[in-house]
Amino acid sequence: MSVNMVAVASMATPSITISFTNSKSLPLSSSSSSSSLPSCWPSSNSTLRRHPSSCALTLRCGAAVFASSSSPFTSPNSNSSSVIVAALGIDAQPERDYEPLQVMISGAPASGKGTQCELIKHKYGLVHVAAGDLLRAEIATGSDNGKLAKQYMEKGQLVPDHIVVMMVKDRLLKPDAKDNGWLLDGYPRSLSQATALKGFGFQPDIFILLEVSEDILVERVVGRRLDPVTGKIYHLKYSPPETEEIAARLTQRFDDTEEKVKLRLNTHHQNVEAVLSMYKDITVKINGNVSKEEVFAQIDSALTSLLEQRKAASGSVAA
Repeated sequence: MSVNMVAVASMATPSITISFTNSKSLPLSSSSSSSSLPSCWPSSNSTLRRHPSSCALTLRCGAAVFASSSSPFTSPNSNSSSVIVAALGIDAQPERDYEPLQVMISGAPASGKGTQCELIKHKYGLVHVAAGDLLRAEIATGSDNGKLAKQYMEKGQLVPDHIVVMMVKDRLLKPDAKDNGWLLDGYPRSLSQATALKGFGFQPDIFILLEVSEDILVERVVGRRLDPVTGKIYHLKYSPPETEEIAARLTQRFDDTEEKVKLRLNTHHQNVEAVLSMYKDITVKINGNVSKEEVFAQIDSALTSLLEQRKAASGSVAA
């Protein structure tokens, strides 16, 4: 059985044929010269891994991910070549000869961490794991850890570290995180959490620390406003509301005041100092006072360098 993948480039439409067997790998061959393929396309001698438990076809091509569950799929990214993928009952990704990235990122409230996580996830295809989102999802699905967490929250108590650590551990052990690498957002927040993760065998390749001056952080937080109708976040200076009608209904979080944000920042700095003692040898400090594009350029450079080192080391071993 075989399936054709057609890459629609600006000048040519090369055809990629994948021959499927019952084995766990899929040899990849091209019916046209490699020069006519998109630059992110796997080389003609690439191998695709088969994941029998999945019912979808996924091809990761550089930063882009192309997928299909039951019908041809075209990448919506107009900035790169589209790829039409015919459905096949597998999940396939290019075989790597090096381990995927494992990244931790930390930043104070309003440091722009959320924006940078989205940019990292988009370019590097890492699985984004945020402890807060994970906690809410576990409670919503009624998992064992979620039920335990809910008991504490209903009593107005903080969820103990060991429960959250177990949630994070279970998420990082899922196949997508193991295959694609992970981006752990804002966690661990204490030395005990970092120690627990290390005990489970999770050691990041890099610890990214966004550094933003306190006066800028305070300005960013104090100026934030929420539209209770749409849920959109505005900033009175940097991202003002589009109309006076929207401006009139905006609200401010009770803790988005200068006094309270300074208390939160103090707690954050104390927590980070404790965590840095665990990751000091792999910490990369990023100047977060500049634009989001300039911040990402610094992060991108660090991650690209790390990947190049990993590929070179893998090539040396193979040789």
